[in-house]
Amino acid sequence: MGQRRPRLAKPTLDKDLEKLSSVEDAARQTSRRLAAPGAALLFIILVAIFAASYVTGKPGAVIVIAAAAIAAYMAMNIGANDVTNNIGAAVGARAMTMAFGLGLAAVFEVAGAVIAGRGVANTIAGGIVRGGVVTDPNIMIWAMMAALLAAALLINAATWLGAPISTTHAIVGSVMGAGMAAAGTSAIDWGTIAGITASWVLSPIIGAFIAAGFLYFIKETIIYRADKIAAARTWVPVLTGIMAGAFVAYLLALGVGYEGNVSAPLATLIGVISGLIAWRLLVPFVARQAEGLENRNQSLRKLFRLPLIFSAALMSFAHGANDVSNAIGPLAAIASAVQAGATVGAGSVAAGGVTVTFWELVIGGVGISLGLLLYGPKLVKLVGGEITKLNPMRAFCVSLSTALTVLVASWIALPVSSTHIAVGAVFGVGFFREWYTRHSRRRYEYIRVRAGKDVDPEEPIERNEEEIQRRFLVRRSHFLSIVAAWMITLPASAVLAAVIATIVFALFT
Repeated sequence: MGQRRPRLAKPTLDKDLEKLSSVEDAARQTSRRLAAPGAALLFIILVAIFAASYVTGKPGAVIVIAAAAIAAYMAMNIGANDVTNNIGAAVGARAMTMAFGLGLAAVFEVAGAVIAGRGVANTIAGGIVRGGVVTDPNIMIWAMMAALLAAALLINAATWLGAPISTTHAIVGSVMGAGMAAAGTSAIDWGTIAGITASWVLSPIIGAFIAAGFLYFIKETIIYRADKIAAARTWVPVLTGIMAGAFVAYLLALGVGYEGNVSAPLATLIGVISGLIAWRLLVPFVARQAEGLENRNQSLRKLFRLPLIFSAALMSFAHGANDVSNAIGPLAAIASAVQAGATVGAGSVAAGGVTVTFWELVIGGVGISLGLLLYGPKLVKLVGGEITKLNPMRAFCVSLSTALTVLVASWIALPVSSTHIAVGAVFGVGFFREWYTRHSRRRYEYIRVRAGKDVDPEEPIERNEEEIQRRFLVRRSHFLSIVAAWMITLPASAVLAAVIATIVFALFT
């Protein structure tokens, strides 16, 4: 009998099943990509219904509901782009997982917005357009609507491109552009704009130098010491006490929970007292943590992990309290202008006569948290791991620098962006590491002793320039792209808002 020929073709049923499996995989991938936009759209619809329950039956209810929906969209974009600064360093240092960091930030963002967000919304609502310049309530309403939409679109585009920008600068630029479209350049408080522009340059530089300074201190006093654990027992409570005091002063300097900021000297004094108390309480706690730890850098990371988690929580609370105004400030201005109507005019709104309600704070806080959960991981990975490599000690310096820079800025009355400070601190840590690797005598001697070689204090440091050049510790492409994004944020948002406002005025006024 002849041998049966092997079957080269698959049975029709097998082919059909494979095609069906491929279709199912494609559908599953498509549904995953659509899950986040679907959840965002559902949230905007629910916000519109939520707002309607408060304003239905009142004058201008439809306008306020539409503004609430746009504010919800704006809040989600803030969460996706801005909140990464609070947890990016800690996640990049592996002090917490991505899921834990996102959950922690979401909870504290809502808490900060709802508990302490009311006192900061008036700046966005009425601190940029001069009071009394825009006297028609309808013009004020549509200008703020255009500003809100323009800022949200710009932040959305930046997040999609992977650029961490200042959402404060985006909304300030948008309000400025809409204000100029409404009443010309004379409507703008150029002093406020000049201060914000100065902060572009100064705040990230200050943040970078403070972060680099603390990293230098940690390397010199703890990391490159023969007995790392003994050094850590001495200095970790001191550093953590400084962080605790800095964050107390940071929260007070932002005006959290108050109608206006606490003075910088008073905030600093309270911060110093809080830091001393924290240092004293932490000495026995750190000593217990250090028991049995091996004399290596991995052990040091454990001692810095808990302070990083607390700093992420506090920064998220402060961000929710402060930056929720970027979403609900224009919404509050619109609602107040609608309520004021023609009887008092929009001048009182522009002058700061804005009432921020509880339901507006809820929209802002929940929207920021939802945006973080849905779209935050992309920029968390960028800030925490792609600019430069972070460990708990470096991430600690970034977090501490952010708090201290806000405090320094409050002393010199400089408006700052937490985004610029945090990202500037990350760059500062990376560039400092490059410099320290080349020039540190202590590091060079430590490495030679560990290798069993004799150390001559007069011996010059050996450098392999080719290897140093090859192993840059900061990605230059990220540095250039992020700085470029910072430079165009305010003018781009102003132009976009002016265009949208011009169209809106032509259609509705």
